[in-house]
Amino acid sequence: MVHAKRMHLVPAAVFGGMFALTAAGISAAGAQQPPADPPGNNGTIKVDDVPFDDHPNNEPHVGCEFQIDFYGYDEGDLSADVTFEAQPPTTRDGDDQVLLEDEVFIGGDAAGGGTDLDASQTYDLSNALDAIEPHPVQGWHVKLTINAEGSQGADVKHKVFWISGCLDVPPVTTTTTSTTKPGDHGGGGGGGGEVTPPPPATPIEEPPPNTG
Repeated sequence: MVHAKRMHLVPAAVFGGMFALTAAGISAAGAQQPPADPPGNNGTIKVDDVPFDDHPNNEPHVGCEFQIDFYGYDEGDLSADVTFEAQPPTTRDGDDQVLLEDEVFIGGDAAGGGTDLDASQTYDLSNALDAIEPHPVQGWHVKLTINAEGSQGADVKHKVFWISGCLDVPPVTTTTTSTTKPGDHGGGGGGGGEVTPPPPATPIEEPPPNTG
């Protein structure tokens, strides 16, 4: 009976040791991984209209000048490739719908979640949109694609939004300057100036009566 008890105690001790090692490993991994820095495709992007701010809200209708905000990306020598493309129903002829391409540095600090602003970039696409007929109500339909370095797995994110106001032309005001001088009634125009009276008539002298 004593021998049997020892046989049960040895496996229990080994199992307890393995459990302790596993728990320690999980604890160490949790300590190395910040709560706001999960592994994988970190980061979010937002479209920001004027007035620009740091709030992580997305605005799907913006004016001609707008910002793209980058939140929660990892730290390091990391950049994001930015591509804007025209989307139906506001596209141009042909297959090439790329409006603008850019590169933005996003690795200034460790990932801190959805409110950790890493970069903001201001854009104006008016030069690229002037050859595209806008929607009469919505404006131009644009797709944003972000490819960010440092992601584990897929590194792509998208946003689709509307731009308006890029080609608004202010109304033209014409001013007419009159060159009519006071008292000039040429062309039968109405008055408004002083009227110059005609010169007095010269009296006609009659010949003296004939007395011969």
